[in-house]
Amino acid sequence: MSYRPIRPLAIFLLLFSLTTLPLQAQESDAQFSIPQTDDGLPGEGPIRRYDWFRNLWQNKRSQWSKQVEADQGAVVFLGDSITQGWGDNLGGSFGDMKVANRGISGDTTRGMLIRLEEDVLALNPKAVVMLMGTNDLEEKAEPETIAANMKLIVAKLKEHNPEMPIILCKVFPSSASKSRSAEKIKRVNELYAEGVQGDPQIIVLETWLPFADENGDAKSEEFPDLLHPNQKGYAKWAAALRPVVATLGFLETEPDDFQVEPGFTSLFNGKDLTGWQFKANPERKGKKVGIAWPIIEEDIAFDGKTESNDGRYVAINDRLVVTTPAEGRRIQQLWTTQEFPGNFVLKLEFRATPNADSGVFIRAPQLQCRDYSLAGPYKELKNYKPQDWNEMVVTVKDGVAYCTCNGEVLEEAFQVPETGPIGLEGDRGQMEYRRIRIQELN
Repeated sequence: MSYRPIRPLAIFLLLFSLTTLPLQAQESDAQFSIPQTDDGLPGEGPIRRYDWFRNLWQNKRSQWSKQVEADQGAVVFLGDSITQGWGDNLGGSFGDMKVANRGISGDTTRGMLIRLEEDVLALNPKAVVMLMGTNDLEEKAEPETIAANMKLIVAKLKEHNPEMPIILCKVFPSSASKSRSAEKIKRVNELYAEGVQGDPQIIVLETWLPFADENGDAKSEEFPDLLHPNQKGYAKWAAALRPVVATLGFLETEPDDFQVEPGFTSLFNGKDLTGWQFKANPERKGKKVGIAWPIIEEDIAFDGKTESNDGRYVAINDRLVVTTPAEGRRIQQLWTTQEFPGNFVLKLEFRATPNADSGVFIRAPQLQCRDYSLAGPYKELKNYKPQDWNEMVVTVKDGVAYCTCNGEVLEEAFQVPETGPIGLEGDRGQMEYRRIRIQELN
């Protein structure tokens, strides 16, 4: 396709047409303009009123008002220029998932609060993804003010639909040269997490760590201007979100067509938690721990159940999902009801959201299974694929396990007891497991 530059006359005619709209259209668009003063407006902190921003804010919102019917039931992305710059369909990053981009370049949390009803709630979203706060910092707002506006937005979303999932993305790193210091951004993110802690309707997604350099600032290879992501940056954001929206049922809804190899037995049927249980842990009673650790009075088997009794472990389209804990961190362990003495080969695949922390129990000892590149301990793996599926293989012979991830050694001589079950731990973030199978050796 040949590129045809726009002629100056065409530009003039376009601008002329925009400034000579029928009076009725201008009056209609006026309802979407920024209020002239802060009097009586909800929230606190800055509302931008630069000429360029006034025009953009009004034009964007006026256009969206004509799409309300078409965008009903979408997953709505609410934000500023970072969200707007992803494009109307978010670069096709989410396949057939219906999306609506409601990002406005330059907007602040208070601006988003003011336009929430018409731009977001009117769409009756299936879910809302929020990334907000960076422009507030440029306008010298304090983190506490930004977090307070976020809580007001969340309250309105919850009032509209108390069951609608809300995904709160942590503010991306930037730079002090952009009036967005690492210290201020980290404080905003801390307050965000604290402000929604314990709310099961809200999923806090770690979207600061994957982008931050050793100083906590944006990396120029992903944020060329130290503020806005390039294609590589958007791809990482999409990768962080996809496992979460898949667990919510908006993506990857088809069953896995994987066939277990001859000689192997599947430990997870893909449909429910048959063969898995919570084991009693009376030894935890009376102990003080820094993070939530549920006490299980007696063994609880989940045969025929699609999720555990606390909703932490869920069977979804051939994936065994350890969901994101509302507390931020919560230790929970799911075990097979069967024990495995002797020698065996255990194979499985796992996928982790950024900085997620989990583990695979080999009879009793825990082999760390995490988002290795961020959470460790195996940070130097060359074949690990962040936010994608990775294969773990554990070969147990005579009480010693040889463990690999995508062919790279994790542990060469992992000591295990003579017998015991296989277990999966949940701690921080979302973990998914699939294709869990075992071959018992003679």
